[in-house]
Amino acid sequence: MSIEPPLPEDGPENGPEDGPKAMSRFERYLTLWVALCIVAGVALGRLMPGVFRAIGEAEVANVNLPVAVLIWLMIVPMLMKVDFAAMGAVGRHWRGIGVTLLVNWAVKPFSMAALGAVFIGWLFRPWLPEDQIPSYIAGLILLAAAPCTAMVFVWSNLTRGEPNFTLSQVAVNDAIMVVAFAPIVGLLLGLSAIVVPWQTLLLSVALYILIPVAAAQVLRALLLRRGGDALLQRALGRIGPVSLVALLATLVLLFGFQGERIIAQPAVIALLAVPIIIQVYFNSGLAYLLNRAAGEAHCVAGPSALIGASNFFELAVAAAISLFGFGSGAALATVVGVLVEVPVMLSVVAIVNRSKAWYERGAAVQRVSTRCSPPLTR
Repeated sequence: MSIEPPLPEDGPENGPEDGPKAMSRFERYLTLWVALCIVAGVALGRLMPGVFRAIGEAEVANVNLPVAVLIWLMIVPMLMKVDFAAMGAVGRHWRGIGVTLLVNWAVKPFSMAALGAVFIGWLFRPWLPEDQIPSYIAGLILLAAAPCTAMVFVWSNLTRGEPNFTLSQVAVNDAIMVVAFAPIVGLLLGLSAIVVPWQTLLLSVALYILIPVAAAQVLRALLLRRGGDALLQRALGRIGPVSLVALLATLVLLFGFQGERIIAQPAVIALLAVPIIIQVYFNSGLAYLLNRAAGEAHCVAGPSALIGASNFFELAVAAAISLFGFGSGAALATVVGVLVEVPVMLSVVAIVNRSKAWYERGAAVQRVSTRCSPPLTR
């Protein structure tokens, strides 16, 4: 898997060691870095459980603060590309918004319920604890019913996604999640009342959307005032590697937090990962193909497919713990979603990038596709 998005041509503002060239060298071996970080995280979590336990307990309303800081470092470069003066033009990408909403709310939770029933409730049943099977399925459903809030900015950035569209679709999904999460989960789990972890939901939106957007826009304004677009592009090129290093550090932490669990019950975790991985590829592929059929631009189809596949795992984990308990199968299933998401989503990024030429040969794309905002150096 090679994560190497198409890069803009070198210009006078980018020196030989600046921006795209430096990033492409780093990204060429991203698969290796991801694998090493996973192994390092599990090993360190096993060797230093107390350290990782202390880091894991640094949280408010089930939102881990060290991870939140790393996510800021990942998404602020993407959010610095957002031009609020151009947000009104996002309406021309209404097809992409429509596809995102369709997949997130009419397909994803229900397809995960079906996959959970088939794989966990039937195929893998003989190898799983019988008393935990309903709880495992419930955890998978909770995971699927919460679309991604923060990490989609990272995936969009790696696919050269339209930044204004990405922010818009995240905002729309968050607004819908406030009213739709509980009814959908209640319907699929057969519960008459769902305890929505409002503190986790609202704090996550503040930490992952409001604060980074404000910080990014202040930085953007300062750079534009001091040196115009050229200075902004140079700054984005230089902080791009920081974003990827933060992504890799997040991987180490996430796998370190669960190192003991992974070693204690690897078979159960591997079996739970199967429907989650299938779900990621199914939903991202469906959204990608629907955008192509609708004639959306590739820089919109990428973020649309990626938000249709990734999850708001803080909300899912918090809901699982509040409904079923910390040691439940539901809580474990949502944690497996956390562990699986980053490596699998990076493979989806690679597929989106490598298929761009094929995507843009689509008849509908050539006929009705709209242009994206001019790209800035990452």
